Amino acid sequence: MGFIKEFKEFAMKGNVMDMAVGVIIGGAFGKIVTSLVNDVLMPLISVATGGISFTDLFINLSDDVKYKTLAEAQEAGASVFAYGQFIQNIFDFIIIAFCIFMMIKAMNKLKKKEEPAPEAPKGPTQEELLAEIRDLLKNK
Repeated sequence: MGFIKEFKEFAMKGNVMDMAVGVIIGGAFGKIVTSLVNDVLMPLISVATGGISFTDLFINLSDDVKYKTLAEAQEAGASVFAYGQFIQNIFDFIIIAFCIFMMIKAMNKLKKKEEPAPEAPKGPTQEELLAEIRDLLKNK
């Protein structure tokens, strides 16, 4: 029973719960950013580059047959170097990193605006108390 009690104490600590909430929000945030990249930015980039779809970029490594799309090559069982999806993932990463940077920057700005808690009045040091006790004992 000690193991279960110890695990319960660990799981209920604030840091673990904060981390769990962060993972859940991070997953949802990732979906939003992926949608932003796939549904908004990549079509704009595709128009700017003349209709190129990055996810369909590939190099056929297996034979001399020319495939029009990556799906067609994969369906035929051809060995392909699908670098387009890698480019797509790089765009995802850069946008996610930028969004997280901006979010942390905003949070740090809010923290700076919070007023620091007033310091508690400092009492006498241990040496001062001992000197006071010594002086009281001398006067007796």
